[in-house]
Amino acid sequence: MACDSVDRTPDLLRVQVREVMEAAWVGEAGYTAPNPKVYPWRWLWDSCFHALIWHELGVPNRAITELRSVLSAIDGSGFVPHMGYPLDPQRPLELWGRRATSSITQPPMYGHVLSVALQAGLDGAAELVEPARRGLLFLLRRRSRDRSGLLRVTHPWETGCDDTPRWDDYCPGDGFDRGRWADHKINLLGTVERGDSGEPLDNPAFGAAPVSFSALTAWNGLELAAVTGDDLLADLSGELAAAVDDRWEPKLANWTDAGVAESGSGRVRTTDGLLGMLVTADAQHKAQVEEALCSPDAYGGEFGPRGVHRHEAVYDPVTYWRGPVWPQFAYLLAQASSQPAARRLARATLRGAVTSGFAEYWNAETGAGGGAIPQSWTGLVLLSLPVLA
Repeated sequence: MACDSVDRTPDLLRVQVREVMEAAWVGEAGYTAPNPKVYPWRWLWDSCFHALIWHELGVPNRAITELRSVLSAIDGSGFVPHMGYPLDPQRPLELWGRRATSSITQPPMYGHVLSVALQAGLDGAAELVEPARRGLLFLLRRRSRDRSGLLRVTHPWETGCDDTPRWDDYCPGDGFDRGRWADHKINLLGTVERGDSGEPLDNPAFGAAPVSFSALTAWNGLELAAVTGDDLLADLSGELAAAVDDRWEPKLANWTDAGVAESGSGRVRTTDGLLGMLVTADAQHKAQVEEALCSPDAYGGEFGPRGVHRHEAVYDPVTYWRGPVWPQFAYLLAQASSQPAARRLARATLRGAVTSGFAEYWNAETGAGGGAIPQSWTGLVLLSLPVLA
């Protein structure tokens, strides 16, 4: 296998990723902490990515245990919380107003992960189909919708894209300021509209319908339905996928958000906007995105795909969500790409992961790491090894 300037063999990479994962494994609660010091709790989509990594490492029991841990928090409505505090159930009371878990959700990556597990025949995967289906149907049937047909999110944290430039128009005051935005995010927790069991349904004070969340929900539904033969899940996910593709903007070669910021910051060219690639039925859209992802003049950084297009005014390669490479997006975009583009993405991202010390995110131009170092989900680069072989 060739990895350009990355001086790592597949075996050494596996050893390094295994060390990161083992150090972060919380055995008594059955999950992997993203980083034991910075992020010690359980996060929904992080754990789903961790399950993929454990599977790739040949530890299927931990993959299923991690997925089971995430889905164990589902409530009667089908709502799956985005955070779990199994080692300190009282801790979330002050922030979230409930024991053991948070009160918002996150992209339902369990659909994709479970499809992988079922196809691999992992023991215990079949018993998780029903809760995963319920979690997806909660979003597809009960979550409020924008007039575009996209799902509305009740809080920026639901998308996993905390400070993406697409939120800039939602920031109170004159322009984006990280301090004001941080305060506003806390305030938004108090304006979420909930169902009878506390499930988050809408937030009129936010009014956001990002294409990324709908694309991930539709894709995960389609992935699970393809393996289980679930016609209802396939139909609802397909309808949402069509609404996503309607947001394509040819001049930007990106999908644009709906909601309050649809004519403003919801049009900033970001990799979270490119996630429409997962569900698009248009080969030309896909080809345009692949060209941009691989172009040094657009998203194609030497150390992975830039989080923001190089020619956006807000692009900053070192600032949180303003331009660094995010390994989970690199994985998702590679999943949606043709083999030549996937190889280029995988090669650059692998180079960045190693150079950064398996960081939470990193500079696309230099590979310098940012955030928590190491971060467990960066082990996703192992899944690129077959593509590069």
